[in-house]
Amino acid sequence: MTTRGKQFAWAGTAVAAAMTATSFTAPAAAAPSTAPAAALVPVRDHHRATQQAMDAAVRDGVPGVTGQAVDEYGTWQGTSGIGDLTTRQPRGTRDRYRVASVTKTFVATVLLQLEAEDEIRLDDTVERWLPGVVRGHGHDGGRITVRQLLNHTSGIYNWTRDPKIQRTLFSKEFLEHRYDTWTPGQQVRIAMRHEPDFAPGSGWNYSDTNYILAGMIIEKVTGQPYGDEIQQRIIEPLGLRGTTVPGTDPRLPTPSSRAYSTLRDPEEKNTYDVTEYNPSVAGAAGEMISTSADLNRFFTALLGGDLLPKRQMNAMTTTVAMDPEHPDRLRYGLGLRQSKATCGKEIWAHGGDFHGTVAVAATTRDGSHALAFNFNRDRAGDIDAVLDAEFCGT
Repeated sequence: MTTRGKQFAWAGTAVAAAMTATSFTAPAAAAPSTAPAAALVPVRDHHRATQQAMDAAVRDGVPGVTGQAVDEYGTWQGTSGIGDLTTRQPRGTRDRYRVASVTKTFVATVLLQLEAEDEIRLDDTVERWLPGVVRGHGHDGGRITVRQLLNHTSGIYNWTRDPKIQRTLFSKEFLEHRYDTWTPGQQVRIAMRHEPDFAPGSGWNYSDTNYILAGMIIEKVTGQPYGDEIQQRIIEPLGLRGTTVPGTDPRLPTPSSRAYSTLRDPEEKNTYDVTEYNPSVAGAAGEMISTSADLNRFFTALLGGDLLPKRQMNAMTTTVAMDPEHPDRLRYGLGLRQSKATCGKEIWAHGGDFHGTVAVAATTRDGSHALAFNFNRDRAGDIDAVLDAEFCGT
């Protein structure tokens, strides 16, 4: 069990400014709490380009987009399109949305905090913490480390690729199963029915099973569900009031938009409202709900050094190639993706998509410039165009 008095040693204050209803708010200079409100300044060119990229995503089929950026000049926020196809209500700047796999960055941060507290080591085997769980058809938890779970080099089969699960989750069958409760043990057992993708450490492949296991390890180490640890270690210290780990609650808190999907079925012609579903289907690999302001606050605090000591931050940003044929194009650390915008600027980010949502949180390495945004439909719109617009001004 972790020593509760040690657990908040690396939780710092939020870096990003609070969201306002204005299009652009300049940061207030350091001053007592009685200082006047920050002055408004014109929207800058790169934010104008970001707005145009969001508008283009709507033209390409996304019902609506909401986003926020934070940089040295202040906070910008923008929306495009609509949040409800029935009422035609526009998207809101304060919308809460499902962040899907951006959850992985939160999970990795908690495990690295536990390592900083000497409760666990990144090179501990999965078998040490979850004896007998990762076994079968060539899987061997005794040969797989916690680090390999977090950077997707474990070789563990992704449970969502199971043919039966593909039908259940990625066809109209999902509508019949949307309120089902899934357990981590159930998800891992499905993965164990298949052979691993490769020997541990010999390749890279994105697997949600890795982070399902990471969540299980957090609970084993601390005695608390992984979501409680995220709440106590990250959400509360940073004041992320729009961020939740919903567990089995299918509702999307307000304010929010509706979420739409064709269920990733190439034969499906209809678009379905998938705003509500039991998020245990994603679990520690992607169940969280947040806002653009909260994601920016988290990512700027993380990359700015407020949540992890230097050694753990170095581990998090030590990357492996996602594509061996293009090793410098995309790289993955521990719950973070490293890439470069078209102008060459380095971006540290994580994205997530599931039915009805595409979410991205991105920042520069020093945490000084961040962008978070959401599409309320999956499989539509150009994510990279929005990132390039913000970080390159094009």
